[in-house]
Formats: sequence, C-alpha cells, structure tokens
Amino acid sequence: MKIFSPARYRYVLTCMLLVLSNAWSQESPTSVPLPTSVTAALQRAAIPNSAVGVYVQEVQAQKPWIAQRENTPFNPASTMKLVTTNAALELLGPAFSWKTQAYTNGAQIGDVLYGDLIIKGSGDPKLVVENFWLFLRQIRARGIREIRGNLVLDRTAFAAVNYDPAEFDRDPGKPYNAGSDALLLNYKALRFRFISDDVSNVVNVTVDPPLMGYAINAPKLVQGSCGDWQSKLQVVIQNNSIRFDGGFPAACGEKNWHVHPYQITNTQYFEAVFRAIWQQLDATLKGQVVDGKLPSNARLLEEWSSASLPEIVRDINKYSNNVMAKQVLLTLTARNVSNIGNIANVVNAEDGAKIIKTWLSNKGITASEMVIENGSGLSRIERISPATMGRMLVAAFQSSIMPEFIASLPVAGYDGTMRRRLQARSVAGNAHIKTGTLNDVRAIAGYVLAASGKRYVVVFLINHSNAIAGKEAQDALLQWLYEKG
Repeated sequence: MKIFSPARYRYVLTCMLLVLSNAWSQESPTSVPLPTSVTAALQRAAIPNSAVGVYVQEVQAQKPWIAQRENTPFNPASTMKLVTTNAALELLGPAFSWKTQAYTNGAQIGDVLYGDLIIKGSGDPKLVVENFWLFLRQIRARGIREIRGNLVLDRTAFAAVNYDPAEFDRDPGKPYNAGSDALLLNYKALRFRFISDDVSNVVNVTVDPPLMGYAINAPKLVQGSCGDWQSKLQVVIQNNSIRFDGGFPAACGEKNWHVHPYQITNTQYFEAVFRAIWQQLDATLKGQVVDGKLPSNARLLEEWSSASLPEIVRDINKYSNNVMAKQVLLTLTARNVSNIGNIANVVNAEDGAKIIKTWLSNKGITASEMVIENGSGLSRIERISPATMGRMLVAAFQSSIMPEFIASLPVAGYDGTMRRRLQARSVAGNAHIKTGTLNDVRAIAGYVLAASGKRYVVVFLINHSNAIAGKEAQDALLQWLYEKG
C-alpha cells in the first residue's frame, strides 16, 4: 500500500476540490455563458464584453441564470423608468390619482366672481388640454361667467428650481426637455399642423392647444424636397407671437410638429391656454394670471382627479414619456405618502432618489451604486447595475402590483417602443420589455415568457460608442430565452 506524503495529500485534495468546484459552478445558475447568437451579434457590432451588462433570472429562482458584469453600474437610459414606476405603484398604491383643485377667496354674485380664482396643482403628469377643458367646464357650470379678480396659480407642491431645458442635449425645443411643474399643463407642449395649399400658394398653420394673445405667422410655401423640413421652418416664439422665418416645402403636404416653447414661462403658457378655453366657454377673466399660494380663507369650488396611477404608469413605460416620469418621481418625494393627494411639503428629485433607495433596501436590495437624477433616464449621470435592476424586477413579479406593472411594459412586436422589434420571431407577444436609448446607450429590461411556460427577468445594458448596433444582440437574447428558457 502506497502512503502519500503530506504535501502529496494536500495536492490531491486540492485537485479534488477544484474538480468539485468546477462541477458546482457548472450546475450553478450563474455559470451559463451568453448564447453564441448574442456574442456573435456583439462581435459584429464591435461591442466588447466590458461594455455589456446582463442579468437573467427565472422569477421563481433564487439566483441568476446568466450574469455578466451584473454588479457594474451602467447608464440605463429609459429603463430607469421601471425603477420609478415600480416604486410609485407600491408606495402610492394602484388607486392613487392626482388632484387639481379650484378655489376662490371672493363672493359670487349672479354670474360674476368678485375675487380670485386659485388653481392648486399636485403634479398631475397628464393634465392634457382635453382634461383641462373639462375641468374649466365644471367651474363654468357653477354659473361663473366673469372673474373680476386674478387667476392665481399655486404650484408650490414642487420645489422651484432653476431649470435649463438646453442642458441635456442643447435642443431645448424638444418636448422631452420640458421641466417639472406642479401645474404642468399639456406637458407644456405645442402641436403645430402645417398644410400646404398649392392653389393659393400658402401654408395653413394651426396650433394645439389654442393660445390666446399669440399671433401666428405662417412660413412661406417653398419648393424642393421635404427632407429635414422642421429645421427649414426657423420658428421664433415670443411673448405674443409665433412666427416662422423659413419655408415649408410643398412636397411635405401635411405635417405635425411637437415643440416645447421654452422661450415662454410656464405661467405665460398656462395663461394663454386658460384664456383661450375660458373664452370658448363664453366667459371672461378681467384680472391677471399670477403665481401665488392658496390663501387660508379660500373655499373649494371644484376638483379634478387625474387618471389612476396604473394608467399613468402605462403611458410612461409604453411610450417612454420622460416628462411624466419626472412628475412621478417628484410626487414620490411627498413626506406623507399615505396622504399624498394633499401635498403640503416642498419636494425635489434628490428626496425622491432617497425614498427609492430606502424602498429597495427594505426589499433586501442594497443599490449602493444607483444614481437617480430625475427618474426618467433622460440623464447622463443616472446609473444602475444589471443585478439591482434584475432583482427589483424579480421582486416586482412577487408583489401585489405585478399585474399593473407588467401590463405597463411594451409587448415585443406589438406596441409601445417594442412594436417594430421581433415582429417575425416567435418571441413576439411573449416578452414585456422596456427599452432605453441615448447616445452610446442601448438598454432593455423586462420579462420573457418562455415556450416552456417559465417566466424570466432579463436586463441587457450596453454603454459603448457602438451601442446603436447592439439591438441585434439584445433581440437575439430575447429570442433565445423564449426558445431555451
């Protein structure tokens, strides 16, 4: 019988442990490498592994199946909206809605209001012009035809900040660059409709919502290809006029253009829309439109309730609405979450980030690497790791708001920002995926229902100068999960 020396024994024992370790690692859910279809697509896109973070986990499992650079913080682009909206659904509740209230501090005699009309906002993300018209119609139905005082706008629910709409991409006229506002009206956006009239050789222009006191000077009708027709218009927005110094190509026929009128203040925008609709309702405002705070002696006239939170979240995630996501984050910062409809505290995005980190921590998700600037993903500094995002999505699937949350995500091949992706693949209709896009960023996060009946969380973040070419790899992973999961 051969006796091993102590050194030889340690060597054999070490080899056995390595073998067992390799066996365990192969059985571990974290041992599965990225599929060859995905790695091949990344190679074709010239995207290195160091620029990619992936996290895949079956929703009933305890550990990830695939994990690559899962603890590295990445810019998530619009997939950050999943964090904001998931937190909102759990902390505010699926029955939550925003209240916009109308008060007065004067007496109504006949059809004349002798005093101010005060409108107090709580941050409704979707106070669109149609809803605002209905709200004013409710006020008008109280018999008020003339307001002898001022229209006072109480937007103190959100902290006043110095906001630069050009800071993100130096294109302040883009609608997504509108800032947050407790009385955000119609996303503070304008929709211009241009129709070329070849017979009269003119361009007919309309604007929605209507603006009282703003003359609109149409562009000239010009020849040439349609091309980049928006830059050819050369829009100039001032305090009492909107003009187009350029031309509108006849080849364009009819076009719509959504613009953020950053040149005018939120109060000026609100006043122009209010006066136009109020006049349509055969009513007048004699005073001015000013910012202020609800006086203690005011009495409530009318109240408008927004769409429910799940409807708001659906709009945010399906269509990646940045302005609405920012509003939701600020709403989360109210200190009394259970009574958030009556916000009384000044709040800001930094407070919202702290609330979300605490919420994740209570779920056992540390998220120390996470950086939230505005909660929409429209940011150069927001960061999250694939593991944090993935674990949050697993927890969301186990939560009471799971149906509302998953239903808010775009369905691959069918709607939202995923409607044109994977249409001809079998995963279409079986994946609820939020997308994220910035320069040098392509991101997806959500859920895949595999052909096996198992459901998987998937997070795939790319931060690289070639990220625009990374969509093929992301789609390949979704299809592979459907087939092999």
